[in-house]
Amino acid sequence: MPDDKRAWFEDARPIRVEGGIRARTQRGSIGSTWWSRRFIDILERICDKGRLTRGRAYARQGQVLSIDLSPGKVRASVQGSRRRPYEVVIRIEAYGEQRWAAIEESIAEQAVYRAKLLAGEMPTEIEELFAALGIDLFPRDLDMDCSCPDWGFPCKHLSAVLYLLAESFDDDPFLVLAWRGRTREQLLGSLAEEASGVEVEDVPFADRLADFYAPGATAHRPERRPTTAAPDLLLRVFPPPADLAGTLTRAYQALADS
Repeated sequence: MPDDKRAWFEDARPIRVEGGIRARTQRGSIGSTWWSRRFIDILERICDKGRLTRGRAYARQGQVLSIDLSPGKVRASVQGSRRRPYEVVIRIEAYGEQRWAAIEESIAEQAVYRAKLLAGEMPTEIEELFAALGIDLFPRDLDMDCSCPDWGFPCKHLSAVLYLLAESFDDDPFLVLAWRGRTREQLLGSLAEEASGVEVEDVPFADRLADFYAPGATAHRPERRPTTAAPDLLLRVFPPPADLAGTLTRAYQALADS
């Protein structure tokens, strides 16, 4: 490309917009959590550094008009130097139901991972869990397009969207998983079902009405008898935060002993 045309791409000033999506971080690095920083580290390793720098400026100026994330795809609109905004598309592989079933089963087998996700956190070990299944949590490659005429990879419009996407991951780590094909509601619903999968015999209420108020009694053996359930069963089914586990275990044991 001729130097004068390249200079036009680099020096043209964008049309200022009102109400655009503006990065919260106006100086230094964008991204404050480990998962957003992991995404940005990948970007800064594979993308043109000059375009990323100009993309950060676009993100901080509020040049991105909209971002829409769906399984496997992010669509965005960015106001550049031309009157008509540029259209941006970023694609990654969205995993299907069979693969997500394997992922959810692996998460459910790890009480700590499940508890953190149910609490709205992204456990640091989850990236290794994906890798053990032969898949990636964060994309190694990005299939990206922008309607602008810039030749850089990625252009500043794509870069701006990528940085704002990282900030959105800060706010909601489940967007990382939603991009791979599993929404927060779908994942947490599945994990909650796994956590509550303790089988309990269903006895009709009328059959046990007579001994309903008798502690330790059942419809088949109305005499009082000690419970045989482990004192920490509830804690194993619904794991508490790590800093409360010991205290709650002792409290449940004391109740069982009394």
